[in-house]
Amino acid sequence: MSYVVKGFIQDEYSRRFEGMSEFAVIDTTGIGGVDNNVLRGELKAKGIRLTVVKNSLMRTALKSMDMESAGDLFAAGPCTVAYGGDSVVDVAKELVDLAKKFKEIELKGAYVDGTVVDGEGVTALSKMPSRVELQGQVVQLAQSPGANLAGAIAGPGSHIAGCIKSLIEKLEEAA
Repeated sequence: MSYVVKGFIQDEYSRRFEGMSEFAVIDTTGIGGVDNNVLRGELKAKGIRLTVVKNSLMRTALKSMDMESAGDLFAAGPCTVAYGGDSVVDVAKELVDLAKKFKEIELKGAYVDGTVVDGEGVTALSKMPSRVELQGQVVQLAQSPGANLAGAIAGPGSHIAGCIKSLIEKLEEAA
């Protein structure tokens, strides 16, 4: 491959992966054409994209994107970059589910917050709560003290109101 063509491919990688800070790497060797289309279609419906890359050119592109430590994921063998979705956790969940369906998929690793994790790390990522779930937990935690406070304030008042009501009922019966 000529230097000009390599330069074009590196520029394309840099352009395609611009703004990407987290991704997973898989090996899809052995997946047939129809299964590959099904795999890509299922992932695309969830906003996740796959790109097969040439390892040496991807390592060079990663250097230009200040993600040089991610180059270890592209050491050997065919590599496919999975990126997109809401977060890398969503990507990992989908890839682990699809790896159960398509036995040929090998989870090579992921790049998360400047850290490289191996295939087992991708499986561990898939067990973490997604961004939406974490936001829900934070909202629930924020509302919890307020609900407890409102209950504490309203509790004695409702108890007093109940006592007054029972006194009124007793007085009405006596009259």
